[in-house]
This record gives sequence, C-alpha cells and structure tokens, in this order.
Amino acid sequence: MVFFSILVAIVIIQRLIELLYAKRNEKWMKAEGAVEYGSKHYPFIVLLHVLFFLSILIEGTINEGQTGPGWFFFFLLFIAAQVMRVWALASLGKFWNTKIIVLPGENKVAKGPYRWVKHPNYIVVATEIAALPLIFGAYFTAIVFTILNALLLLFVRIPAEEKALTALKQEQAERKVSVSRE
Repeated sequence: MVFFSILVAIVIIQRLIELLYAKRNEKWMKAEGAVEYGSKHYPFIVLLHVLFFLSILIEGTINEGQTGPGWFFFFLLFIAAQVMRVWALASLGKFWNTKIIVLPGENKVAKGPYRWVKHPNYIVVATEIAALPLIFGAYFTAIVFTILNALLLLFVRIPAEEKALTALKQEQAERKVSVSRE
C-alpha cells in the first residue's frame, strides 16, 4: 500500500504543480493577446482527470495497493511517459498549457518531440491513464478511462486544437501578405 500511496500522491502533486504552471503561462499569454479555443470542453477534461484519480484511489484501495501482473513493465512505461512529459513541457516552455491557447504572431513550436509528433503530450496522457492503474491491477480504471480519454481526444480536443493551429497558420499567412504589400 505504501508504493501505491506514494506514487499516486506524487502524480497528483505533479498535476497540481502543472496546473499552477499552466495558469501562469495562460496569464502571460493572454496579457500578450492570446486567444483561447475549445473552452467549452475544458471542464470535461478536468472532470475526466478528477474522476480518473478518484477511480484509481478507490480501485487501488480495494486492491490494497498491491501491484498487478506485469507491474514492472507498466511502471517502466509510466516512467518513460514522465520523461516524454518533461521533454514536451520543456519544449513548449512558456507556451505549454492545459488549455488550447494561441498567441497570434508566434510560430508553432517545432522542437523537441514536436519535430516528430503532432501531439506528444496527448500520447503521454493516454499512456499514463493506461499504465498507472495497470501497475496496481486497477483494470476497471485503466479500461474505462483509456476509452473515455480516447473519445475526448479524438472527437473533441484534437479537432479543437487543429482548428486553433489552422487559425494561427491563417493569421501568419495574412501577416506575410500584408507585409509583402507594404
């Protein structure tokens, strides 16, 4: 139960720190004229994550915090996701956020994992939502929240982000046209 309690507590604390970092970045970006997209679905993302942690706490407690079969593989997968998370976050720097916020006049970040993958942080989240519960044999949590997260990402979040990036691209193209006409 100790390993379970410590690991889940670390992840929850990590998420809370990330929310503070995101809020600071949001405040700076909006002060610079940034525009938020997809704000209507954001509460559902927050709810999904809150319910995920409640579910893993309940199921993990029922399982007495015991590790499940293959737990070490899932733990390594989870650690790899954490490395990718830090890399993605560091690559975006002050532009990293839990919301979809676009700052006109800025270029799309294309360094770090973003050179190769369009949405690396979504891969990280999907990996975590599956791997963390599987460390502790919390199959219900792993299955239900992997499916809910995939549906939310595929049908809501990624399309909203693509719309925001398209708007950024159009704004950049319009800016180039107006500069070339001057």
